[in-house]
Amino acid sequence: MSRIITALLATALCSAQAAYAADPESCSTVRFADVGWSDITVTTAMTRHVLSELGYVTKVKRLSVPDTYKALSEAKIDVFLGNWMPSMENDIRPYLQNGSVESLGANLTGAKYTLAVNQAAFDGGLKRFEDLARFKEQLGGRIYGIEPGNDGNKLIHKMIAGNAFGLSGFKLVESSENGMLSQVKRAEHLKQWAVFLGWEPHPMNNQLQMHYLAGGDDWFGPDFGGATVYTNVRKSLTNECPNLGRLLKNLKFSLAMENHLMGAILNQSTNRRREAKAWLKANPDTLAGWLDGVTARDGSAVPTTLMRAKAP
Repeated sequence: MSRIITALLATALCSAQAAYAADPESCSTVRFADVGWSDITVTTAMTRHVLSELGYVTKVKRLSVPDTYKALSEAKIDVFLGNWMPSMENDIRPYLQNGSVESLGANLTGAKYTLAVNQAAFDGGLKRFEDLARFKEQLGGRIYGIEPGNDGNKLIHKMIAGNAFGLSGFKLVESSENGMLSQVKRAEHLKQWAVFLGWEPHPMNNQLQMHYLAGGDDWFGPDFGGATVYTNVRKSLTNECPNLGRLLKNLKFSLAMENHLMGAILNQSTNRRREAKAWLKANPDTLAGWLDGVTARDGSAVPTTLMRAKAP
């Protein structure tokens, strides 16, 4: 079956490639921003692997969300795969309005992003945003966030400053994704309470006994901060690099894919590129969708090593 899929994929790709020209040399290096979230690290690794096989050189730079959009607007970065909406609406709006950043469409649907609590807090009655102030003592007056400047942190700061849900007097503890999760795991081990930024896709949903808080719709959005993740690029990238642009527009990820790959990378300390390559070989249909209408950077056929499906 894998040989049939490979043959069909190769035929479809070869017939489409004749209609497209190579990307110019100026497009040969593609620069990505990674804000340090595991899901974005995974999708960036997947995309970099595919681009490498297509003859592009890729680079990645770790930046905060505000610095990512500044770098995109100044053409110092080409691609950002982690525009979580609607929570990042305020971060991206001015750049979309002035045209310095472009959104190519959704690469992931069904995500969520809001405050969550560990099992001890949930069992103790902390189930909604409006319960937070009542349990300030049990929480130590702390809410655990991720890196400074992150959109979720900004929302928490605004809630505290505006005394939303009676949060005046609470402290936001800012560190990093790993730092936050370490604090939550420590609290879990000590049977202490913790409230923190939670999201899916992420292995935390399987690793922790966690529960998303209800009642935060006005701040994080409905459906527990239900989110759609978009691909952003610098101005004119798709016009200058049409082949690259087609691939980026084709990219579609899934919760199951990201949870699996993040779990493999975070739990087993495996090589990101190797895990990405193995997953793509095992999922040729997904790869076929990404490569629809795409050629190698020089306009030649997509390498068969990239198209080859994993043998049964």
